Amino acid sequence: MDASGMNSGEAGSPDTGSPGNPPPGNLRNTGRRPLLLDAHTTIAVYSADRGFKDFQEETLSDSPAPRLTDAEYNDLLQHTTDKANGGYRLMAAPDGSEHLAVFMNLGKPQEARMLLQMSVSTGPLKDVIMQQLLIFAALSVVALLAGLLLYLPALRKTLVPLSNMGEAAEIIDAGNLSERFPVHQGQTEIDKLSRSFNGMLERLEISFHNEREAKEQMRRFAADASHELRTPLTSIHGFLEVLLRGAADNREQLMGALTSMHGESKRINKLVEDLLLLARMDGAPQLNIKGMMLGEIIAEMQPQLLMLAGDRRVTFDIPPGIRGMYDPDKLKQVILNLFHNAVQHTDADKGTIHISLTARGTEAELAVRDNGSGIAAEHIPHVFERFYRSDSSRTRKYGGSGLGLSITKSIVDAHHGGIRVESRPGEGTTFRVTLPRSVE
Repeated sequence: MDASGMNSGEAGSPDTGSPGNPPPGNLRNTGRRPLLLDAHTTIAVYSADRGFKDFQEETLSDSPAPRLTDAEYNDLLQHTTDKANGGYRLMAAPDGSEHLAVFMNLGKPQEARMLLQMSVSTGPLKDVIMQQLLIFAALSVVALLAGLLLYLPALRKTLVPLSNMGEAAEIIDAGNLSERFPVHQGQTEIDKLSRSFNGMLERLEISFHNEREAKEQMRRFAADASHELRTPLTSIHGFLEVLLRGAADNREQLMGALTSMHGESKRINKLVEDLLLLARMDGAPQLNIKGMMLGEIIAEMQPQLLMLAGDRRVTFDIPPGIRGMYDPDKLKQVILNLFHNAVQHTDADKGTIHISLTARGTEAELAVRDNGSGIAAEHIPHVFERFYRSDSSRTRKYGGSGLGLSITKSIVDAHHGGIRVESRPGEGTTFRVTLPRSVE
């Protein structure tokens, strides 16, 4: 056999349907890969003179190419450029599947033009889009849940403390200044804000309490002062009426009335002086401070104290060398007030009063102890209140006004010291005054 015959036989072999070369319609079963690597893509060509040509067998696509009418293809040949213009059409393939097709003109301008049609089945596209949507929805749900899991604790950590503060603010707004904001809620900034508000509320509560207490003290002070002044004034007024009715002609009655009025006027004068002293001490106490020995002040007062004691037994235990910065006149008044209080509450014949001075570190303690009637436990918290008397009849007998211990405490406080009382009924009373001292 010549070469030409061999060549022609080889050239025609693809169309013979021999066992080694299956016909084109069965290429999908040969294991060849699709031309476009996508079995859902079709390619077709249309020309006016050659008609419609589907390349399904060459591309190994799963479905035949969809086809328009000749009139529609001719119209596309007139208006479609030789470059992809982004236009597309949805078409139905012969097997009923929907395809998305794009068109492009082929060929030279002088030659008969052809229209290239490429389409892809929308089924897989819809599946991909749906899959993407499901993935996006799932990721969105996961992101939302993760966000909620992370955000809710932070939100709760922030909003719950704020809600608690709002509830506390409503209670406070109702006038309850004793309410406090919670300060251990786990939110540093809110806890810090709560502490600041609590400090402000505490200061406001103290301020309002002090104001109410000051008003109450002023009310009691005015009532007690009026009562104290009314008693001697009533007495003076009564003696004057007696004198005006003719008692002035009787020398004995006149002298008795004058003596009584003089005593009442002295009592009024002492009360007014005490009130003025308390007013000065409550404001800005002015002390004439100087360095001195505390024992020397007590030694100077011994003659006066012994005279006030009368037949009572008075003892002193005053060690030397206790020095400090004091106002001598004010301290003398402190000692005199405490001693006079002891005199009032001890028996005139069997009473004993002991005055001692002790150094304790940076403080000096002055103690005035008596063996008098003592003070009941319910009266001890009030002994330094103004016009307070545990035994008013006895105090009035000795001319007391109930201001001596209040003045004593004010003077001690002005020296940055302290005063306290120890007493049992029937066993006596001890007043202890602590004052700062100089330590060399």
